[in-house]
Amino acid sequence: MDWDRLRTFHTVAEAGSFTTAARRMNISQSAVSRQVRALEDALNVSLFNRHARGLVLTQEGELLIGTVQEVVQKLEAAEQTLLESRGAPGGRLVVTTMISFGAVWLTPHLKEFLRLYPAMDLQLNLSDEDLDLAKREADVAIRFHPPHQADLIQRPLVKGRHHIYASKDYLARKGTPQTPEDLDDHDIIIYGPTQPPAIKDINWTLKLGANNGMRKPVLQVNNNYAVMQAIEAGIGLAAIPDYLALHNDNLVRILPMCEGPLFEAYFVYPRELRGSKRVALFRDFMVNLVRDAEGFK
Repeated sequence: MDWDRLRTFHTVAEAGSFTTAARRMNISQSAVSRQVRALEDALNVSLFNRHARGLVLTQEGELLIGTVQEVVQKLEAAEQTLLESRGAPGGRLVVTTMISFGAVWLTPHLKEFLRLYPAMDLQLNLSDEDLDLAKREADVAIRFHPPHQADLIQRPLVKGRHHIYASKDYLARKGTPQTPEDLDDHDIIIYGPTQPPAIKDINWTLKLGANNGMRKPVLQVNNNYAVMQAIEAGIGLAAIPDYLALHNDNLVRILPMCEGPLFEAYFVYPRELRGSKRVALFRDFMVNLVRDAEGFK
């Protein structure tokens, strides 16, 4: 299979149309169409179904694009490694992590990394869904569970716990619970409606000291950052990671003797990037950053 044709096919598949692909490749639309048709003729298959709204990969196209995408990613990684070996660290590094950790804790700390490595094109992609590192949706992930994919490298970063917090306004209105049993008289916010598999028993406040087995929450939110905002708004009290409550003067830790489940953060990246200077620099930066960080064990 001719690589130029495969590269054109890859660009068309990503763009979804011959017109957009031609613009990206800076060649004519007819040239793009000829390249794809020549590849289809060589393989004796149809790679795209043509629709009014654009191009859709056929089953054969889906099979081929997976292999081509893997080759493109490995070539890009090799190119970046070669460029890194010639001078100061630079180039793009895409880091992904969960929204609450990235927005509240990680982002303010990136100032020092960017000062140390000004040529680095750092991109932070926040999502509570795991991006696929094998498909290079990101280069590096900071995850709060071990990776499920066997072809990823993981390094434990830091451990932390959840504690119960409430706003000053809420405590002024409802009083401060002195014992776990007192939570029966308070409004509880929990993570939900589905629980993340990474942290077992994340909604432990519903049964901590409960007289009737299980409390009913006043609100369920599926994002820790939003849970923190609900606490600040005085809706109720909730268990959140300690790093979220750092330097927030409106949040008060209550029942300090009661600790939630332990969680651990991991630095994760694909095997093909194990020789990357960019990844190594960011890994070392994170290891040093969390070593004595507040809000963690």
